[in-house]
Amino acid sequence: MSFVKTTEKDSLYNQLEEMSIPDLIGNINKEDLTVAEVVGKCSPQIISLTEQIIEKLKNGGRLFYIGAGTSGRLGILDASECPPTFGVSHDLVIGLIAGGDSAIRKAVEFAEDSTSQGWKDLKSYEVSNKDIVVGIAASGTTPYVVSTLKICNENGITTGCITCNENSPLHKVAQFPVVAVVGPEFVTGSSRMKAGTAQKMILNMLSTATMIKIGRVKGNKMVDMQLSNDKLVDRGTRMLVEELQISTEQASDLLKKHGSVRNAIQNFQ
Repeated sequence: MSFVKTTEKDSLYNQLEEMSIPDLIGNINKEDLTVAEVVGKCSPQIISLTEQIIEKLKNGGRLFYIGAGTSGRLGILDASECPPTFGVSHDLVIGLIAGGDSAIRKAVEFAEDSTSQGWKDLKSYEVSNKDIVVGIAASGTTPYVVSTLKICNENGITTGCITCNENSPLHKVAQFPVVAVVGPEFVTGSSRMKAGTAQKMILNMLSTATMIKIGRVKGNKMVDMQLSNDKLVDRGTRMLVEELQISTEQASDLLKKHGSVRNAIQNFQ
């Protein structure tokens, strides 16, 4: 099948500048409503990739996300939220972006066009075949990402991807691809919109299902979350009140003593 870059196709809407604000908001929302259905159709691919991630992490490996621009930032966002949410090490899920950390806030010109830097970035973490690398690129053509996955394959490192164009170079190179074809963007080519939303939804699924299956959730609660602010301390206290059927004062004391909800439950006498 031929490769058609649907993320670059003309918007289904025109004369956007002449639309009223209610029409702009309504039409953007209309397009966004299609994203969840598209992601749902990708479930078999998402399941396959999730299974690979879980297997790697259970056997001492790490999960790397690698991307450029919006895609890179979304990977970093998902990776950065795993330690506070699930209490895992910052070295377990790692997000890399073309242009380095400065590119998180400001675009670094032509960084995504490098065919060697991605592998260098991974090697700085001593990546090995124990790990899994997931490339994120809405277009599926970003050289920084595609070239890195090719080299990973050559070195026996398991690869996956999240892209929004079928039969793209990234789709073809990834061993476990997830392809969410969301179609043309409201603003032509602005893949931070529907494509970005689809990528965020898929990342949520990958990391959340993985963390549950490696034992970082009890029931439906984040028992390993880092107690890094008053809101989370309060949440942890309420978890203990509910789980152990104790007073708020007792729960607060337990949490202070043991440092996490899980430890408090395990050590409750």
